[in-house]
Amino acid sequence: MRYLRSIALLSLLALPFTTHADMVVVTNASNGVSQLSKTEIINIFMGRFQKLSPSISAFPVDNVLLRPKFYQLLVGKAPSEINSYWARLVFSGRASPPRQISEPLELLDIVQNNKGAITYINQAAVDDTVRVVYAFPK
Repeated sequence: MRYLRSIALLSLLALPFTTHADMVVVTNASNGVSQLSKTEIINIFMGRFQKLSPSISAFPVDNVLLRPKFYQLLVGKAPSEINSYWARLVFSGRASPPRQISEPLELLDIVQNNKGAITYINQAAVDDTVRVVYAFPK
């Protein structure tokens, strides 16, 4: 049964999005953060904020399968523009880009085991191990 749940979860995490309302930003369910604004999410994923809360360091993780759609919705930028942005920040020593994960189960494992982890997934893949802190408006 656990195997079937894992297979179903994998397929849900990798689904292409038909609308932006299908994508949600999630964190570890036990970190105490209940909601973030779009501006706060932009600041975390663009390296401007390093904290989810005063006591929890942010650990943003890019979902490689959904990355192009996420950044297009979040900041209106293509992957090449995001890569260029991060190249400048890394070169100047000001910040490091989000870790990029392409395996859906590894992505969820990181969020479940790190209080500061934050990522984005298909809304259908949300379970009780993660907390939705932002949903793109319909």
